[in-house]
This record gives sequence, C-alpha cells and structure tokens, in this order.
Amino acid sequence: MDISIPTFDWTTLGSIGIVGITGLIVLITALFTKSAKACLYLSQLGVLGAMGYSIYLWGADRTGFAGMLILDNFTLFIYIIVLTGTFLTLFLSNQIIHQFKPIKGEYLALIMFAALGMMVMGAAGDIVLIFLGIETLSIALYILAGCRRNDEYSLEAAFKYFLLGAFASGFLLFGMSFLYGATETTNLAQMITVFQSGAVTSSIYVTLAIAFLLIGLGFKVALVPFHMWTPDVYEGAPTPITAYMSTGVKAAAFAVMIRIFMHTAGNFFNDWQTVLWILAVLTMSIGNIIALSQNNIKRMLAYSSIAHAGYMLVAFTAGTSAAASGILYYLITYTFMNIGAFGVVCYLESKEKNLYSITDYAGMGFKKPMLAAALSVFMFSLAGIPPFAGFFAKFYAFRAAIDAGLVWLVIIGVLNSVVSVYYYLRVVLNMYMKDAEIDFSIFTFKASDAAALVIAVLGVLILGLFPSLFVGLAQVTLF
Repeated sequence: MDISIPTFDWTTLGSIGIVGITGLIVLITALFTKSAKACLYLSQLGVLGAMGYSIYLWGADRTGFAGMLILDNFTLFIYIIVLTGTFLTLFLSNQIIHQFKPIKGEYLALIMFAALGMMVMGAAGDIVLIFLGIETLSIALYILAGCRRNDEYSLEAAFKYFLLGAFASGFLLFGMSFLYGATETTNLAQMITVFQSGAVTSSIYVTLAIAFLLIGLGFKVALVPFHMWTPDVYEGAPTPITAYMSTGVKAAAFAVMIRIFMHTAGNFFNDWQTVLWILAVLTMSIGNIIALSQNNIKRMLAYSSIAHAGYMLVAFTAGTSAAASGILYYLITYTFMNIGAFGVVCYLESKEKNLYSITDYAGMGFKKPMLAAALSVFMFSLAGIPPFAGFFAKFYAFRAAIDAGLVWLVIIGVLNSVVSVYYYLRVVLNMYMKDAEIDFSIFTFKASDAAALVIAVLGVLILGLFPSLFVGLAQVTLF
C-alpha cells in the first residue's frame, strides 16, 4: 500500500516559527541562567529575525498546511505591526523587569507566546486556527496581567481579564460553530465559495455566527458594550503589558474581523452596517466622555484606547478596500503612539513612587524635558493634531467612511475627536504650565533604556511625514 505524505510549504510557517522557537529557547535559557539580560536579548533577536524574514517575504501569495495558513501581504503587514509592538514592549520591560524576580525569563517567554498567538490570528485561513491563536494569545496575557503576584491590583486585573475572556471565548466558539453549520467547512477559502454560490443567503446560522463572533471579537478590541474590563485591567497590569494589550491585541482582532466579515462573509456585510454604525458611535462617545473625568493616566489611556477602537470601527463599517487599508495604517500608527505614551508612564515608575496621576506630571517639561517632549508628541498624535501620524490615521479612516456614504457617522467621529483634544492636552498643559511638585530626580534610567521612546517618536513622525507611502503599502496587502 502506497502512503502519500503531504507536502508542506514551510515558508508559510517561517515568521511564526521563529517567534515560537525563540519563546521556547528563552524559557529553557531561564532554567539555566539567572541573567534576565540574556533572555531579553534572545527575545529581541528573535523578534528582529521574524521581522526581517517577514519583510523578505513581502509580495508572497500562497497558502500552507491544507489552506490553514495564509501568507500574503495582508498577513505580513499584520506580522510587522505585531512584531513592532512586541519589540517596543521588550524594550519597555527592560525598565521594570527587576520587579519580577522569580519569573523574569518566563515573563519574556510569555510575551513571545502572546506574539505567536497574534501572528497566528493574522495568518489563519481556518476558524479552528483562529481560535487556537486567540487562546494562545489570551492565556499568555492572563498570566502577564497578573505577574505582579504581590500586587492586589495586578491580581484583580488578571482575574477580571480571565473571567470575562472566558465568556468571550464561549461566544467565539458559538459563532464558529454556527459558521461551520452554515457552510459545512472550517476553511475560510471554502466558505467564500459557499457564500458566493448563494446556498446560504437566508441562513439563520450565518446571522447567529456573525452576531456571536462580533461579541467575542468586540471584547478583544474593547468595543462598547464589551469594554468593561478595559480600564481595570489596563490600570492593574504591568505598564509594558498594558501597552502591549492595547495595540497588539487590536491588530490581531481587527485582522480576523477583516478576514471573516469583510472578505469571507462579504455578501452579508451590508446587513450589519446599522449595527456596526451604532457600535462605532457608542464606542467613540463613551470612551471619550469617560476619559474626560479620569485623573489616573493609565485609566485615561484605557478609555482613549476604547475611543480609538471606535474610530477604527468607523472605517470598518464602510466595508471597502480603502477602509481596510485605512484600518491597517491606523493600527501601525496606533502601535507607535500608544506604546510610546505608556512607555513614558513606564519610565516614571520606581521603587519609591509611581506617577499615575495626571497632576503628578506638573512641571515635568522642565525637570525631564526629553520625556515631556516625547509624551507631548504622543498626546498630539493621539488627539489627531497635524502633522503627526494620528491625524492622517483618522483622516484615512474617515475618508473611507465618507466615500461609503457614512457622512453622519464621520461627523460624530470628528466631534468625538475634538472632545478628545481636551484630555490629551490636559497632560501637556500640566507638564509645561504648572510648577513641579514631585522630585523627578528619583527617576533615572540609561540612555539605552529610552530606545523604545526614540523608536516610537520616530515612527509617529515618519508615518506622519509620509502617510501616502504607508497607506500605499497597506492597499497592496488586500485580498
């Protein structure tokens, strides 16, 4: 009897494999050495290797492992966003890793495994693999959120994230099961064929599938009303992990939403435009309104993160190719400016004092001018003030919505953006318009520790100076 051994295109697994193997190597290294630096350098090297290989593969268009993995420019763009966020997070972790004395190596390995889950979500061509990616990501982040084992806020954050994440996973499984019931396949490419054939145009299963998937993925993106976990988890988790959750998870979740809703089930997309319209308005408005009253900068950035998910959902509601490219550009921009903002917060943590109150930043512009300048860049960009990248991210997202006829949704988005200027500029005004009440001399760090902020500032400026170049790259990633 002849045995046929299937052939595998291992290049489709290349970047994912590099990250996964690096995570294992870091974990093993942690068993034999107490050097956190060695584990950190190995992690950074693995991320750079995966990023370099992803750039090398740019232009590829293939599938692997019976269509379960998709390697195209869309996948590679998501890889680059996730790996950029991972690299910056590793730099930020260098500042506070001393807080995790028993688990330094495990902490870094879990960051790599979280990145692995995000990348699997971006490359998945099968709903089973999507779920595996989500669970890999989620389990790693549950642990990372609570890795300050002597901090009750960190433990509370981990518990809330785990509890609500379990409910979200249940909704995702229900949605995937209904999607399988409607199409009799788990493969996204085969689902497209079934949908285009018109065999399930009126199926209740598809309606239920999209509803449950939207709830599950809405939790990951922090859409209202699935956002309740966000401020508490962002506040309690270690600041580098907060930065990572606010960016990488959004990139991976929006990648899945684009593949399933806009591409695979595109025939049904218009039926859900009203629901998405309402979700976008609620997410933008509630995120911005509650952020106005926050004095804790981590909670303010948490509600800001919710609002930005709403801005991206404005483009998503349009459901066009231009909207998808606008979302991708928004995600890479948001990665730089949000990790940068949380990075400044991270650098203002010490054994003596943690500066989490916005009023604590009074006078920082004169005591820590470089940090204050960097935070100002991130605040201006998040507010959408030109010529920073955040302005063009909102511009391309809103333009795609206008082209799709969603004028009123864009008007509401612009009004929300104007509201957000208040709480972003409030931070800047405190830094430059008030006298310092804090002894900033207790916050010291080496120049090498500031690499994440330098990279983030450059990213915001370059993306703002050459937006059309990066939007053009995003456009060629589409299906």
